[in-house]
Amino acid sequence: MEKIWLKRYPEGVPNNISVELFPSLISLFEQAFSDYRDNTAFINMGQEMSYGELDKKSRDFAAYLQHLGLEKGDGVALMMPNLLQFPIAMIGILRAGLTVINVNPNYTARELKHQLNDSNAQAIIIIENFAHTLQQVVAKTQVKHVILSGIGDMLPRPKNWLVNFTIRHIKKMVPDFSLRQTSSFCQALKQGAKQSYQRPKLTGSDLAFLQYTGGTTGVSKGAMLSHQNILANLEQISAFLSPLISTGKDTVVTALPLYHIFALVANCLIFLKYGCANLLITDPRNMSAFVKALGKVRFTAITGVNTLFNGLLNTPEFARLDFSQLKFGLGGGMAVQKPVAERWQQTTGSVLIEGYGLTECSPLVTCNPYDIQGYTGSIGLPLPSTEVRLVDEAGKPVRQGQAGEMQVRGRQVMQGYYNRPKATAEILDAHGWLSTGDIATMDEQGFFKIVDRKKDMILVSGFNVFPNEIEEVVAKLENVIEAAAIGIPHANSGEVVKLFVVRNSERLSKEDIMLHCRENLTAYKVPKQIEFKQELPKSNVGKILRRELRSA
Repeated sequence: MEKIWLKRYPEGVPNNISVELFPSLISLFEQAFSDYRDNTAFINMGQEMSYGELDKKSRDFAAYLQHLGLEKGDGVALMMPNLLQFPIAMIGILRAGLTVINVNPNYTARELKHQLNDSNAQAIIIIENFAHTLQQVVAKTQVKHVILSGIGDMLPRPKNWLVNFTIRHIKKMVPDFSLRQTSSFCQALKQGAKQSYQRPKLTGSDLAFLQYTGGTTGVSKGAMLSHQNILANLEQISAFLSPLISTGKDTVVTALPLYHIFALVANCLIFLKYGCANLLITDPRNMSAFVKALGKVRFTAITGVNTLFNGLLNTPEFARLDFSQLKFGLGGGMAVQKPVAERWQQTTGSVLIEGYGLTECSPLVTCNPYDIQGYTGSIGLPLPSTEVRLVDEAGKPVRQGQAGEMQVRGRQVMQGYYNRPKATAEILDAHGWLSTGDIATMDEQGFFKIVDRKKDMILVSGFNVFPNEIEEVVAKLENVIEAAAIGIPHANSGEVVKLFVVRNSERLSKEDIMLHCRENLTAYKVPKQIEFKQELPKSNVGKILRRELRSA
């Protein structure tokens, strides 16, 4: 496929990037620590941490890990929400020459056991609140070292004591966790400060992250992301969005969890590279507290998914915030719906830029250019040094304007799935093309638009029906908060459309929705069943899980 999108690149955006500037992520960290030592790096629960403090604490933690006897490349699991401890631990693991294994803190014992064993994790850093889950399975894993952290560990006295006391003794969320190799995060930092640190020799091909897929299409698999994979994506994003980022001056709102690849790269690592600050939101589901935290910081950027932006817009206090410094919002993880994007721009005065990526691509593949004036309905243009093509069921390129499965090739594409050569071969071919499983189209300028997930497509009497289209139509109705469409079996047509709707008023009826759909959709796309729900099942970043709706 011809790279026609290069002609649409804004002025100054290169066609290709180089990853030769930093041999590993450690070099990037060291550069940031040197250049921005006095700048604020992270903010959480009212507490700030400078780049100098992050340098010291992550170095101490790295030294501690090295003295545990862990060897270069060993996997260390990191199971915590957005707290100041996260960047300290994550950077410390990498500085020790080890591999970060991000774990969703909300995992069940079964899910945690699978990930620890599948990744061969040798150690785990975990927030005390979730230690009861680890306690159930740790004896059935190869984990040798457990490092426990209280939520308030990085807060100043007496706030740290009060927060941890509440969790431990009032809410009684911390179990009696006993393991010979157990230590506390604070103890690890104190011991590490007294120990020598040996800077490891790393190359771009060394593994940085074992980043697990969400498991929405089967067993969760570990995508092997090398230092070079991550560095490449950082350079690609920088080349595309750098005019929107002011070195050493911006503050990005990080509400999506850092253990997810989107926030990890698009927030934590990109803004660290530029010496900027991350405002860490520990519990974004508490919208009132979330908005209150936003009111205390002059934020200039925010990333999120459609459900998060929609949730903020439906929180009355949000519209009263000061958006004078906000330069852009970056949406990903799922399709940003037009009504949400337009209302966001109307409320904040800033454009919501949509991008597209996946865990296996470190993660960003395409993004709308920084010079767009409003919602485009697309996922944008491929990033520099990224090839994208659309293919049919036989693997042959489709004609421009036709829908096909999106395939990606570039420096950000993973090495493969950890210890799963068969699964790797199913998605990554010998020429480096990664099959995404997403159906997309490309217009005459090179803008791509995701039509839907290949496995979510509904087949009605031989016609392809894409849930995203139905959901976007329904989202335009007043009193609709969220909607999700799935296919259900039907004797005559094979499948028909069933729609799940979350509403904020009982005045909205099924008949209202049906009438609206009939006015805006071809007959075979109109839902045959509508069900109201209090909430829709979502992944850890807010992506609606149609799979769970189908199996309910």
